[in-house]
Amino acid sequence: MEQISQWLWKQEYWLPPGISWEDMEKMEGSRRPLPRDLLLALPLALGFIMLRYAFERRVAFPLSRVLGVKDQVRLKVTPAPHLEAFYTKNSRQPTQNEITSLVNQCNLTQRQVETWFRNRRNQDRPSNSKKFCEASWRFVFYLVAFTAGFASLINTPWFWEQRECWRGYPQQPVQDVHYWYYMLELGFYWSLLLCVSVDVKRKDFKEQIIHHFATIFLLGFSYCSNYIRVGTLVMLVHDSSDFLLESAKMFNYAGWKKTCDSLFVIFAAVFLVTRLVVFPSKIIYTTLVLSMEMFEPFMGYYFFNALLLVLQVLHIYWAYLILRMIYKFLFLGKLDKDERSDVESEPEEEEYEEEEEHEEDQCSWRKRKVVLDSRLAMLSSSCVLNNLTNQKADANRRLPKAR
Repeated sequence: MEQISQWLWKQEYWLPPGISWEDMEKMEGSRRPLPRDLLLALPLALGFIMLRYAFERRVAFPLSRVLGVKDQVRLKVTPAPHLEAFYTKNSRQPTQNEITSLVNQCNLTQRQVETWFRNRRNQDRPSNSKKFCEASWRFVFYLVAFTAGFASLINTPWFWEQRECWRGYPQQPVQDVHYWYYMLELGFYWSLLLCVSVDVKRKDFKEQIIHHFATIFLLGFSYCSNYIRVGTLVMLVHDSSDFLLESAKMFNYAGWKKTCDSLFVIFAAVFLVTRLVVFPSKIIYTTLVLSMEMFEPFMGYYFFNALLLVLQVLHIYWAYLILRMIYKFLFLGKLDKDERSDVESEPEEEEYEEEEEHEEDQCSWRKRKVVLDSRLAMLSSSCVLNNLTNQKADANRRLPKAR
């Protein structure tokens, strides 16, 4: 165990050439980063989970009723032991061959089995109230984190000049406010990772998991290596747009479409500027290029920048989804529900909504057909009347000649 610990904490992995752990211990100031400080993030994560539980029930849920969040009435499926056993043990979406086998077992038609599974999946979908409460919790944290982080960094030299992130490294004492900024952010992302099994599963579920792991490793490594100055900038850039997205989700679940669309446009502008312009041009450029003015490359340099590039790839992916929604907004005049669900809905919801839309399309086609038939009937009747009128007029004109 001791050999593993010595191998893990070799200074060649964590620190630039010519810098040792002893140099870190010589740091002047009230606080210096220690790896054992990261253990505080786990009890903080549990505290966030309990605080979230109380917040969602005492604050978010009553707020959802005030804003008018409504949950869809979902049909309960009829008891079917064979279908329920297959649903829970095998698959939520059976193949065509499996449906045929279930039809023989349950003495039901194929349409009845397909409807049962669709309603059963719909029954397990999270309600709008649950999604509203989850978005409210994240909105509150991101807003508080961004406000507090911005207030703590606005007067620091590295906020305005990124070269200051490396000046005097590694003898850079950690201020208490930045220490707690790190620990609270780290604890919050641990809480998101611990709650991933009970949270609403969205289409970008895998990307979110990668993002959470990359963020946790990034924060942990940067804290141990005393890259805290650049780490605070990374957290601030991310928090600047996240609370706008969560607020747009809240109003979307409440049915305030105009407010939701306005907030989403603001979020899209902030996201594209901070994640595609500021993050690569300021943060990644600082760690990839400016840091080389102070020391030579080492293993931690490559690891840290690799994590930042992983985040940047995720930013490009999400930016693609956002730009696609903006395209729909500009050329269709609204943000379609399906497009918005690219960022905020689970895979099962997509299939149900497509089926629901298909039924709505069929219903609307029937309505249009009825209207079209009625108009054709009116048109034909008017044509008949016009013909009779014209024939009568011709007869009246010919009558004097006949006399």
